[in-house]
Amino acid sequence: MKKTASTTAETTTVACPQCGSTVVWASASRWKPFCSERCKLLDLGAWANESYRVAGAEVADASEIENALAALPSGAPRPH
Repeated sequence: MKKTASTTAETTTVACPQCGSTVVWASASRWKPFCSERCKLLDLGAWANESYRVAGAEVADASEIENALAALPSGAPRPH
C-alpha cells in the first residue's frame, strides 16, 4: 500500500475593495486585490475624480494667508 502525502494549504482571501466579492490572494489572481479589471478601473476613476479624501482641516489658499498677514499691525512678529 502506497502512502500519499496530502497537504492542505490555507488559502488567503480578501474582499474586493470596490464590490466586496471574495478574491483569492494568489499570484494567479490577476487583478488582486480587486475581483476584476472593471472594479480596478472604477476605483482608479474614484481616485482621479478626488472622490476619496483624507480627513483633515481645511487648507487656506495663498490669498487668504496673504490677507491675514497684511492685516497684522506693522512691527508685529510674523508667524512662521
